[in-house]
Amino acid sequence: YSNENPMRSSPSSSFSNLLAAIILAIASSQLRQTSGLIVSMSAVAASSSTTLGLEKLTSHANSYAAAHGVQVETKSSSSSSTSSSYQCAPISLLPNAYPASAFRKAKSLANPFNLLVDRISRDSEFLQDTLEDVGTADPYTGTLLRMYKEIYLSPQKGKFANMADRLGVFRSDYMLNPSPLTQSSGGNNEYELKQVELNTIASSFAGLSVNVAGLHRQLVTRFGDTGEEGVNEWLECNKRIILGDNADSSEEADEGVPVNPALACIPAAMNVAHQRYTSRFVTTTTANKGPVVLFIVQEGETNTVDQRMLEFKLWDNHSVPVVRMSLTRAHTDLALNEKTGALTISSSNTEVSVVYYRAGYAPTDYPDGDDGVEWKAREKIECSRSTKCPSLGYHLAGTKKVQQELARGGVVERFFPEQPAECEAMRSAFAGLYSLGQDATDIDKEAVMDALNGNEGKYVLKPQREGGGYNYYGEDLKNKLQKHVTNQNGQIELGTELAEFILMQRLFPPNQRAVLLRGGQVEADGDTISELGCFGTVVASEEGEVMHNEFSGFLLRTKGSKVDEGGVASGFATLSSPYLC
Repeated sequence: YSNENPMRSSPSSSFSNLLAAIILAIASSQLRQTSGLIVSMSAVAASSSTTLGLEKLTSHANSYAAAHGVQVETKSSSSSSTSSSYQCAPISLLPNAYPASAFRKAKSLANPFNLLVDRISRDSEFLQDTLEDVGTADPYTGTLLRMYKEIYLSPQKGKFANMADRLGVFRSDYMLNPSPLTQSSGGNNEYELKQVELNTIASSFAGLSVNVAGLHRQLVTRFGDTGEEGVNEWLECNKRIILGDNADSSEEADEGVPVNPALACIPAAMNVAHQRYTSRFVTTTTANKGPVVLFIVQEGETNTVDQRMLEFKLWDNHSVPVVRMSLTRAHTDLALNEKTGALTISSSNTEVSVVYYRAGYAPTDYPDGDDGVEWKAREKIECSRSTKCPSLGYHLAGTKKVQQELARGGVVERFFPEQPAECEAMRSAFAGLYSLGQDATDIDKEAVMDALNGNEGKYVLKPQREGGGYNYYGEDLKNKLQKHVTNQNGQIELGTELAEFILMQRLFPPNQRAVLLRGGQVEADGDTISELGCFGTVVASEEGEVMHNEFSGFLLRTKGSKVDEGGVASGFATLSSPYLC
């Protein structure tokens, strides 16, 4: 990718563009078996030669981003102070073609996955059995599991935690992967929706994604409907890549960029939890002033605009105030009433109804160490009667090891014993997932040996981490496995160091051409892949009664096709939107 590429093809370069497209098409056909990518030559040629009015579209996108808060914070420090400024968030200039049927399926899975997390969180035996090895190999997960057991399995210490409601703001991430039908369907591309992971803590970019979808809808209608700046041709090329020959007969009623409800739905779920807390615990005699929702955030956070959008909507739509605080500050600034379980902000004696974590999902959020102030703050919050988003049970339910365990036969059914349709729907989205712990089966070990014997490109090695940048791919994956796998006379032994990882089938979503902006400037123009995230919200009582459960919005992240990792905040991807077709 080159920032120098103006994305315009002059007449004199038409022949070279066509020749390059033919060469690319031939190379593409040689990659079909390993990547599953099937694109007709006409689609590749068209995508290579399509021109965009890059200057006008980029200017329009930057202006829209500034006017609608599609921004991230940047900080600069001097000897005397720290100042902040804002710049355009990492975005894709135009939306990416996406099968409407796959989008609808992802939406439909939000409710059952919400329920699955809640039910897992209440099954202490399952969590302990599943995460015991991981907790030994990974101190961070071990601390979460130990705290979960000490609080929720202790009648005295967990007295107030066990009476608290639970709020989940989850995001299930998916990639398209070539269906077995694709290999035999000629020019009709078929893709399956496969889950990458289920995030249960600090699921970000709901706010920004709403306005990115708005930006893309405006660009498509403003310039596409009038036939300007090459937008229609660009979208049609990517649509053909996704649908193949089916693009000619597609009459999708939902075609276009859908409206994203995340900024309405997520604050609404927070309000449900807030109102339930108020009705259960706050009386006129105990209320000095109404309770607040507490956002736990990272110190030096740059994704503040995304968080503030939720905060402002919570006030605008529901008149619920928000206070922001880091885990480090929470140790001294929060007080727990040992008699009532009420959590209050010490300086104002304001009660906290809901604690929403946008930090605490990685060891780096606990800089004071294993017995430091951040972990003590987390424990104090968890022991309170405030509704946690997430509770420790919800947090643990989102680990990669739990995701892998759910893929085993009969495990999902444990939580949905009389709902075979829901089980089948969730199972259909599971990719291949393999254990590397002491519970590894022969099938798991066969996958390990497959990766070691030249097929490392078919897998991803994933630790129990969130945020992007931690996975192993290709040769790095193979080298990591080789250090901890022994093979003696056909007997495969996995080192205990591997217990904190899972091995996952690598997915191969279709390549589409995109222009990626970072800091408002063109960073890349070329082949990209995308990952769809669907938000879900759930509110459940202490006894497991579900008070609220719904699909709550979406995001699409787009990155260069050669980039392995996928985090936006970590610098790997950009925010985009699905153009349904």
